[in-house]
Amino acid sequence: MARQTSGAKREVFSSRFAFVAAAIGMAVGTGNIWRFPRDVGAGGGGVFIIALVLANLVWAVPLLMAESLLGSRSRLGTIGAFRHFMGRKFAWMGGFMGVVTVGILFYYTVICGWAVRYFVYAVSGKFASGVDRRQTQQLWDGFVASPAQTILFHVLAAFLVGFVVIRGLKGGLEAVLKITVPLLFVILVLLAARAMTLSGAGEGLRYLFVPDWGRMLDGEMWLGAFVQMAFSTGAGWGLYLTYSVYMRKKEDFALNAGIVVAGNHLASLLAGIAVICTVFAVQSPQYAQDAVAAGDQGLMFVYLAALFGQMPGGTWVFAPLFFLVLVLAGLSSLIAMMELAVRNVMDFGIQRKTAVVAIVLVTLVGGIPSALDLDVLTNQDNVWGVGLLISGLFAAIAMMRYGLERARRELDLTSDFTVGAWWKVLIALFPLMFGAVFGWFMYLSVTDDSQTWYDPLQTFSIGTMVLQWTALLVVMLLLNNLFSRRLSRSPLTADGDERSPAHREEEV
Repeated sequence: MARQTSGAKREVFSSRFAFVAAAIGMAVGTGNIWRFPRDVGAGGGGVFIIALVLANLVWAVPLLMAESLLGSRSRLGTIGAFRHFMGRKFAWMGGFMGVVTVGILFYYTVICGWAVRYFVYAVSGKFASGVDRRQTQQLWDGFVASPAQTILFHVLAAFLVGFVVIRGLKGGLEAVLKITVPLLFVILVLLAARAMTLSGAGEGLRYLFVPDWGRMLDGEMWLGAFVQMAFSTGAGWGLYLTYSVYMRKKEDFALNAGIVVAGNHLASLLAGIAVICTVFAVQSPQYAQDAVAAGDQGLMFVYLAALFGQMPGGTWVFAPLFFLVLVLAGLSSLIAMMELAVRNVMDFGIQRKTAVVAIVLVTLVGGIPSALDLDVLTNQDNVWGVGLLISGLFAAIAMMRYGLERARRELDLTSDFTVGAWWKVLIALFPLMFGAVFGWFMYLSVTDDSQTWYDPLQTFSIGTMVLQWTALLVVMLLLNNLFSRRLSRSPLTADGDERSPAHREEEV
């Protein structure tokens, strides 16, 4: 028997600014700071940015709007929202979406711990004049080889976020994110402005923005743009769905989604300017090329870290500011991930404090393998990062089952910008876009690793991805009936009114 909710009203964001700030904080993460600068340069500069903008328009915006409808109308987390919109047989889809994001939560907490550790290094003057790449490489190698340090900062990051989430929406998430997200953008603007004043920054700007038109038909470049978009905007994660549970009754679905995507893209561009211009200005073009090729961690914690001591004010001003940005970006996304997990647990009738304690403990245990072994972290990043594409497909399917015209009318009801047929067309085409992107990813993975792509024991193979996705799908299908029986039903809207009979009929 489904649980009944209490008579208490749901918490809601106090204003549109509070909701949008939280949603942008959800979207802007460490990937904006370290993955985007590397991917845009390697992907053909301006061509990659064009592909990314297109991916945002045809994939991220309509999908975020779908998520906002799922969350705001059901007033439930991912599992309950899918049950509400699709019926009792489909709660497993919301379970898959939620667990994929929780899988990211485990290793992302470790990454946030790295950011906190390097912020501590920065404020203690670790990146002083005379520190070169060899020394920063030794510092990084020593840190990740020390289980005591990696686990300690993993625990610290989890506790910091748990402390915010346990305080609820207004006293925790909203109170913190209304300050930290604007602060994040202020610091990014300062860092980007400083980077552009450095001698030689023009070479970095050319590297970032001048299009390599020969890459326009490069399938690998387009795949990179769509994966970066899915990971960066949070579309398909269920995070925007979760925040939409707390959306006020008459919010603008279309405008909010557009602002979040634009804000996320702006953060990426500012971070790209700050990082790439600094690398090109302070060192040789060859050093810059090596830095971009060094991967996410190498670019941030080795090559860039070695440059701060060579900049005026780098040691005591720009190094602390840069790693503070990394901390703020990481923790703002981590807050959303933990709230997603907590919201789903609360939908089973568990109190917030109990749910937060449970999720923090599970996160601590689930993140330990990634804290101890970088290969495990990279494996989980690949598995669940690509798994987000599947989650996005499920959100589109939910809209189709609910009825695209019905969903469009509900989205349009409170939107200042008309939600026209374009939204229905893009959601209807979503399975085709998913098939093209996902199929191309599979093709490239097989051709690049023709000998071991099928081996589930290989760290980066298609085999290990399919094995983990399949295992999760089987578990969620087995738990589907339990989810449907035990979830709360008839939650209150933001104004305390019960949902319409049409919505309740979906759950009978």
